[in-house]
Amino acid sequence: MTKPIYLDCNATTPHDPEVIEAMRPYLEEHFGNPSSSHYYGLKTRKAIETARSQVATLLGCGPEEIIFTSGGTESNNHAIRGIASAYRDKGNHIITTQIEHPAVTAVCKYLELYGVETTYLPVDECGLLDAADVEKAIKPNTILITVMHANNEVGTIQPIEEISKIARRKGIMLHTDAAQSAGKISVDVVTLGVDLLSIAGHKLYAPKGIGVLYIRKGIEPDRFMHGAGQENGKRAGTENVLEIVGLGKASEIACRNMERNIRVMRESRDWLYDGIREKVKDVRLNGHPELRLPNTLNVSILGIESHTFLPTIQDRVAAAAGAACHSGEIRISSVLKAMKVPEEWARGALRLTTGRMTTHSEVDMAVAVISDAVQRIRGIKT
Repeated sequence: MTKPIYLDCNATTPHDPEVIEAMRPYLEEHFGNPSSSHYYGLKTRKAIETARSQVATLLGCGPEEIIFTSGGTESNNHAIRGIASAYRDKGNHIITTQIEHPAVTAVCKYLELYGVETTYLPVDECGLLDAADVEKAIKPNTILITVMHANNEVGTIQPIEEISKIARRKGIMLHTDAAQSAGKISVDVVTLGVDLLSIAGHKLYAPKGIGVLYIRKGIEPDRFMHGAGQENGKRAGTENVLEIVGLGKASEIACRNMERNIRVMRESRDWLYDGIREKVKDVRLNGHPELRLPNTLNVSILGIESHTFLPTIQDRVAAAAGAACHSGEIRISSVLKAMKVPEEWARGALRLTTGRMTTHSEVDMAVAVISDAVQRIRGIKT
């Protein structure tokens, strides 16, 4: 059986072959505990510090500002809960948006049970936050602003640099979830002006189960994991050496090939969009037409319901839906709701995300599969 064409890179990416090769010695040979002072431990300790430097280069920060975690969710939890706890004497108000990943919104909802107040800011019809709304939402007790760098569903890139100027002027910390943007566009923390930033390895052609939290020097969130003194005392637990090495290598590759990868992903994404529009009528783009991740295409097709459409093509094309059906009720994604996408369009939303390994021939085949399936469904309905 031929494998389906993979157009779900915002869900996870395949492992880069160079990443696999970099990890192999730490699966087969170098097994030592990095906390051990003998040869075996020193070998893995050096590997971790090499990876830390590789990630730091990607982010434009110092290696001492990099903390390895179990993934983007832990990084977001550590950043938001850690700041809320450590700075509770200064205030209890957090500002975020209506389109954040659950790894942010669920944390805010949890903290609300303990007296933390959260403001969820709206976005426009392109999924873009107005920085002026952030400034208006600031209160005397605001301690943290957390806004994703780029949206996982529609790819819209937020004005983090503009928001950071507001945050700095007001003396408020800024966190950004960069799980989707790292490796696809620049995530230089100095340019962005952020105090904390989260990365998920498996969005970056590294393994699942590894992530990073950048913490600007001088910021001290409370510990999220308690135990021994790993990660400069900021995150306890024996390090996941194998996957740390993988994320380090993936970061090195992302730095080395950034311009090329952006061009390749944008070409395949636009090739896909043009092909669908050429063969399918009544197609709507969701997300900002320009301020968008180079690999992300979210389109709505009028007259189809994505949650039933995708199963009809899943043996040929792997993609994601913008709506789901639960107990007979169709639920539109919170992102599309926040963007006020009309329900008749939101029901047919598809997230098609290419990768740096996606070929034009694969895109052509995907267009053919999608357009044929749409025509069949529309033919049956008529």
